[in-house]
Amino acid sequence: MTATIKDVAKKAGVGLGTVSRVLNNHPSVSKETKKKVLDAIKELEYNPNAIARSLKIKTTHSIGVMIPDISSGFYPEIVRGIEDVANKYKYNILLLNTDLKREKEKQALIMLKEKKADGILFISNTIDYKLKKEFQNINIPIVLIATKDDNDEFYSVTIDNEKAAFEATDYLIKLGHENIAILAGKKEDPNAGIPRINGYKKALIENNIKVNENNIFYGDYKFKSGYENMLKILKLKKKPTAIFAASDTMAVGAASCAMQMGYKIPDDFSIIGFDGIELSEYFYPPLTTIKQPRYEMGAKGMEKLLKIIRGDTVEKSTELEFQLIKRSSCKFRGDEIETY
Repeated sequence: MTATIKDVAKKAGVGLGTVSRVLNNHPSVSKETKKKVLDAIKELEYNPNAIARSLKIKTTHSIGVMIPDISSGFYPEIVRGIEDVANKYKYNILLLNTDLKREKEKQALIMLKEKKADGILFISNTIDYKLKKEFQNINIPIVLIATKDDNDEFYSVTIDNEKAAFEATDYLIKLGHENIAILAGKKEDPNAGIPRINGYKKALIENNIKVNENNIFYGDYKFKSGYENMLKILKLKKKPTAIFAASDTMAVGAASCAMQMGYKIPDDFSIIGFDGIELSEYFYPPLTTIKQPRYEMGAKGMEKLLKIIRGDTVEKSTELEFQLIKRSSCKFRGDEIETY
């Protein structure tokens, strides 16, 4: 006869609730008790019916993961971190690509509600008023990764984007550069666009360098916008000697454009990117960059979401440490180098 959860409880000498908590990896169970239950499960060859268990405890053990663009080099490491933690706790991942379109995000949220997802991880896109209302309407636990809302109403895992941009720009200044351009994100983006511009400006001001608004170029973090903005930079009468790009992909686009036009990196332009994607290391010359802890972002976001689902106490906002990776796309600007 097939063993039941009651048989396991009796064999282990515990209550049904304790067996349930062990099956759902709840941290409140002691190691000794957990071992007793697991030994009983193994001995009785108990195989819980996942569907029946889900109905009983009103959980589907599924998590929705909403990302803007799966083809981007930024997101795979985040998703890997999410997946590794999800596998550890026997959760399934529902991956949804939204293309940064609000209608697709709305439909994804409706679908996840219909599928009774236990929680949602929302990655990277800006959180505006309408999206906040959508989040509130579905009444499902949500954690934001690599983004946050302006009032910290939702749980989040991010880095300090302004501080990171400051360090990137300050590094270029310490190399002797004063005429520094920025390839920024979207002008209205409060998540990464505005903070990274603010960090860039703050570094200039604190080093007594006047902010030149003509050195600020807006893009969408993609290769094409980096390439096209570099074409604009090359037309400037007084060209910058260094460029800070708000994404590695834009930095690579800018560097590719410059080299195609006969310029050398870093002899003519020092370039620093942002994100620390794999491409930054294998591009030539290897790209100096601000490395975001993307795997850790995903893992921490998933761990935080599971704690919320369990009803544990969780800090609202988590800021992880970034790292400035120094490579050969930047060099010291000596007095012999002219601004042409």
